[in-house]
Amino acid sequence: MANGGARRSSNIALLIDADNARPGDLDTVLTILGDLGTVNIRRAYGNWKKPGLSGWSAIVLRHAIEPQQQFDVTKGKNATDMKMTIDAMDLLYAGHVDGFGIMSSDSDFMPVATRIRQNGLPVYGFGSDRTPEGFRQACTRFIDVAAMAAAEKTDTAPQTLPIDTELVTLLGDAWKASKRDDRGFASLAEMGQRVANRSSFDARSFGFSRLSDLVESLPNFTTERRENGALFARRVR
Repeated sequence: MANGGARRSSNIALLIDADNARPGDLDTVLTILGDLGTVNIRRAYGNWKKPGLSGWSAIVLRHAIEPQQQFDVTKGKNATDMKMTIDAMDLLYAGHVDGFGIMSSDSDFMPVATRIRQNGLPVYGFGSDRTPEGFRQACTRFIDVAAMAAAEKTDTAPQTLPIDTELVTLLGDAWKASKRDDRGFASLAEMGQRVANRSSFDARSFGFSRLSDLVESLPNFTTERRENGALFARRVR
């Protein structure tokens, strides 16, 4: 690019199912989405006449969130989910969004996350431990923000998954499938990509902020950082 023009920050859209998400989790969600880029599109969906959405009403202006009004046209039918789905597809096909965050614990958004990923865009899901496994796995990453918020309030570490043979096997398979040099080292970035293709794996679920920290903690792998700063790993057991 002429004159060394600055690289555009990735444009991220956050779609909030206000009927099914807690306003107290928003700060955590915005912080995590910083992994993907800048959250320029922020929309919250629900029937704003409901007293249950008063918590969201109090913060939409402070966080530059666009409230999307959805009336309860028919009892038992959720117009909010449908409008979120339509907007997600509109944003996807407009081609100006580089990634999505979906704040909900509702399994209805599993097809949405799946469709977005089919276009090669990342989808981060944010919900609670009640979130169905289908939606969790459809996301590029799924974060239990309710557990994270509870841990912060009690000053305890969030509940983490055990580091077991299944995890070691998953990382080992990714290492074997990755391109390795003559010393058996593979790029950790490529390993991470292969792991992401198989599951909604997130190092945070195991108590680590980054994949590199997790791999470096495992005696099954040895790592080394190359001149360009990239980390490489080799399985040793």
